[in-house]
Amino acid sequence: MATLPADLRRLEIGGGLIRLEEDGIRLSLPALGRGYADAQLDDTSGRPRHRFLHHPVFQMSVRARASTANPVGTLGFGLWNDPFGFSLGLGGAARRMPAAPQALWFFNGSPPNDLAFARPGVASGWKAAALRSPRLPWPLVVAGGGLVLAAGLVRRLQAALVRTALHRVQASEVRLDFRLDEWHTYALEWIEGSAAFRVDGEIVLETRATPTPPLGFVTWIDNQFAVLSPSQGMRFGVVPVPEPQFLELRNLTVGAA
Repeated sequence: MATLPADLRRLEIGGGLIRLEEDGIRLSLPALGRGYADAQLDDTSGRPRHRFLHHPVFQMSVRARASTANPVGTLGFGLWNDPFGFSLGLGGAARRMPAAPQALWFFNGSPPNDLAFARPGVASGWKAAALRSPRLPWPLVVAGGGLVLAAGLVRRLQAALVRTALHRVQASEVRLDFRLDEWHTYALEWIEGSAAFRVDGEIVLETRATPTPPLGFVTWIDNQFAVLSPSQGMRFGVVPVPEPQFLELRNLTVGAA
């Protein structure tokens, strides 16, 4: 029977389920017409951000596949700072105050997800992505996010505010032309000042747009969407899950190189 790497904790919401199998770990969602579901493993639960575990030098490796080539919602694995409070965000829970996002991860978002932080970027689909935002005090993040959401009544103003915010972000991302329902080996290496993403041993993205540590590890599958677009503004929601879907992991290793 597979075992979880040290420090990982389960988060199961709305019928999301984590199951240890003989040869791996399965994170699954049920068919769902409405509401939010999440199956998530992370090492951020119960920790303040300044005590997250991961700094450069860091390595992650996993062999993974999804149940379908085009799962709905979002899924992925990698590092982030669990930035979203008040239950807004991509699988995060309202466990701490919000912060400007930081990430190094393999991420998939089905339409209507629109999270192209780089220019040019990958709005939806399967990608490797690095994101560094300027560190801001949480009251400014809350105020800025509230202003953008309130401006939703005036879509042009909201889009302008999002454009301003995105100009302060450094990001690199690349679309992955690998079917999600086929087995592939994904690896992330993070050293001081740079990061490399590999699929089946081949580099798919190298970047110096590395986030500010410390970060936490997360892997998840959920049915949420998020839009942060210079043309569409900002919004969050959930999408129906027409049939059960899963993310399957084998040989997961997380930690210092």
